[in-house]
Amino acid sequence: MAEVVQFTAPRVVEVVSYTPEPLQSGHVRVRTRFSGISAGTELAAYRGTNPYLTRRWDPEQRLFRNGADTLAYPLTGWGYSEVGEVTEVAPDIADDPATPQVGTLVWGIWGHRSEAVLPAGKLAGHEVPAGLDPLAATFARVGAVALTAVHAADLHLGETVAVFGQGVIGLLATRLAVLSGATVIAVDAIDARLQQAAAFGAHHALDARTGDVGEQVKALTGGLGADTAIEISGAYPALHEAIRTVAPAGRVVAAGFYQGEATALRLGEEFHHNRVEIVTAQIGGVRPGMWLRWDQDRLNRTFLRLAAAGQIDPAALITHTVPVAQAPDIYRLLDDRPADALQTILEF
Repeated sequence: MAEVVQFTAPRVVEVVSYTPEPLQSGHVRVRTRFSGISAGTELAAYRGTNPYLTRRWDPEQRLFRNGADTLAYPLTGWGYSEVGEVTEVAPDIADDPATPQVGTLVWGIWGHRSEAVLPAGKLAGHEVPAGLDPLAATFARVGAVALTAVHAADLHLGETVAVFGQGVIGLLATRLAVLSGATVIAVDAIDARLQQAAAFGAHHALDARTGDVGEQVKALTGGLGADTAIEISGAYPALHEAIRTVAPAGRVVAAGFYQGEATALRLGEEFHHNRVEIVTAQIGGVRPGMWLRWDQDRLNRTFLRLAAAGQIDPAALITHTVPVAQAPDIYRLLDDRPADALQTILEF
């Protein structure tokens, strides 16, 4: 029997058994080694606050509507940051040079499950780069999320960017912004995360608990403000503060997964008077002007290439690697004591 992580109800996690899927033509079987938890996205499903659980998404009109929910519990196989080993290849593609062969370590998206049967084409070019720790390869997707946010910021050499939220994706965005040539101001309320931001090259690290962040950023930039801010915590107060930090006509990238009502936003203040531009960054697509050249696969590969070259060290963010049987405990930890963890990995 195989195993899969399931959200049975809000804040109820189980590891359940299922019968492995038969191998189909054109497919390969992958045994999962590691599966990373994306705390922001997954906790929304774990807590029951994901809008797909309370509203109906109309993919044609691209609107959320009242009515039957798009998703419902149980939610099985959540997760999008997997690394595994190919254990079986369908005979009809065994001689195809593009097919990953038995024993190959691959990265991809198949959820928190002990094995998966996937189209071989979906894994073409997804071999874990030589010399890269397989644990680091679990960051392919979250790294792409961070890279999407940095692209949306449209950074230029010599500019200043404030990155709000130094969780896993925020820290990766901080490092990628440094590599892009920006002066980076990292903002968070957890000391250990601010220290990691400094280790990742942030030029300044501001504690959101002490002082007015907007005033501090203005002081650090000679009164101008940041050229750009990336808000990636998903907290509305942080988004409002990001708006306050940017210069007139500056850009704010709203890259967090925001939940509920935006009561902390006062759009009649700095947003209105400074003509601040707010854009969104979401892994479903790159910013306008890039979509003909960049797709999700290129984002993933670019991040892993940077990691393999030693320009970014995602494995430094791993605080917990636990057997999948401990999945209920690790989700409780992320929910109750977020300051005690950064990247958490399930091991199969």
